[in-house]
Amino acid sequence: MTSLPLIIALAWRNLWRNKRRTAVILFAMALGVWAMIVTAAFMRGMALQVLDDTIDNLTGHIQIHNNNYLDDPVIENSFKTNKAIESALQHTDIINWSNRIRVPAVISSERDTSGLVLVGIDPEREADLSFLKSSISEGQYFSGADDKGIIIGKKLAENLETRLGKRVVVITQNTRNEISDRGFRITGIYDTPTEGMETGFVFMTRRSAETLIGVANLSSEIAIITRSLEHVDPVIKALKSDLPDLDIQSWQTIQPFTQLIVEMYGDFQYIWHLIVFLAMSFGIINTLLMTIFERSREFGLFQALGLKPRFILMQVWIESMFMLAIALIIGNLVSWLTVLSTGDGIDVSAFAKGMEMAQLSNIIPFIIISEDLFLANSIVIVLGMLTGLYPAWRASRLVPANAITRV
Repeated sequence: MTSLPLIIALAWRNLWRNKRRTAVILFAMALGVWAMIVTAAFMRGMALQVLDDTIDNLTGHIQIHNNNYLDDPVIENSFKTNKAIESALQHTDIINWSNRIRVPAVISSERDTSGLVLVGIDPEREADLSFLKSSISEGQYFSGADDKGIIIGKKLAENLETRLGKRVVVITQNTRNEISDRGFRITGIYDTPTEGMETGFVFMTRRSAETLIGVANLSSEIAIITRSLEHVDPVIKALKSDLPDLDIQSWQTIQPFTQLIVEMYGDFQYIWHLIVFLAMSFGIINTLLMTIFERSREFGLFQALGLKPRFILMQVWIESMFMLAIALIIGNLVSWLTVLSTGDGIDVSAFAKGMEMAQLSNIIPFIIISEDLFLANSIVIVLGMLTGLYPAWRASRLVPANAITRV
C-alpha cells in the first residue's frame, strides 16, 4: 500500500527534476500573485484617497441643510442653529461639526473677475474638520471669529493676477435680493492638489459673511465628522429622529460620483484578479501537461507495477500544490517589499490633469489591508487547486501499455 508521505516525497523530488522549467513557472506564478496584490493596494489607495479628499474638501461624513437648499443654494434656503440642533449634535459618535454660510458669489480683483462659492466658517471648528487650515501655503489661517480677511486658492490668485495682502471685492446677493459687495484683504492663500478646488471656493469668517449678506445666526449647512464611516448611518438615523424638519444626508448622496468611483475600484479589483489568475492557470496547466508527457512511461510503469491511478492523480496534484504554495510565499513577500519601498506613495504628477479629472492628487499611496490579501490569496488557492486537478486526472488516465511503449 502506497503511503501519503511517500507520495508527497515523490511529488517534491519530481518538482525539481527540471529546475529551469520549474523556476520559470514559479517566477510567472509569483509575478501573477505580486501583480494581484500590488494592483489591489494601488486601487485601494486610489479609492481611499478619493474618499478622504471628498470628506476633507468640505463634505464631511454627514451634512444638514434646509430641505430646499440642495436644489437652490441661496441664502433664503438657510436655517437657524438653535438649541435643539446643538443638542442633537452632542451624539456620542459625532467627533466634530461646523456650521457654515455657503452662497454663490463673484470675486473681483484689479485685473479680473471670477464666479465661485463663498464659504463663511467658524475658524475654530473648521480647523479640525476640513482641509483649509492645513493647506495654507502663504499668509495665515483666520486668527479668530472677528478676522476681517479672506482666504483664496493659489490658482484663483494666479487667475485674478493678485497676491497676498492685496484687496479684492466680493459680490453676492443678500436676503432682500439685492446686490451686496464689500472689499476684503487677502490674508491667506491655500494650495490643494486639485485646481478646481482652488478656483471654486473663497473663505471668510461667518461674522464677515453675515455682515456682507445682512443676516444673523443663519446657516446654509452643518458638516459633521463621525468616529468612522461605520457610524454614519446610525448617526443619520438619530439626527433624522431628533431633527425631522431638516434635510440630513450622508456623503454618498451628496457626492454620488465619489461613491461610484469607490465602487468601480472594488469591481475592477475582482476583474483584475480573475484576468491575472487565468494567465497563471495556463502556465500551471501547460507545465504539468508537459511534465506528464515526458513522464508518461514512468506513470505507465507505476501502474503496471500495481500503483492505483488515484495515487498518480494525487502525486501530480500535490506537485501543482507545491508550486502554488511556493509562488504564493514569494509573491506575498515581494508584494510587501514593493509596498514598503513606495513610502508615502508614487508620484504621478506627470499625469496631473488626468488625475485631477479623476479627483485624485499627484501622490497615490499603496494601501494593503487584510481583506485584499485574503481575497487575492483565496482566489489563487481555490482556483489553483481546481486547475491542478485536470493535469493530474490526465496522468491518472494513462493506459499502462500505451504509456510504456511511447517513444
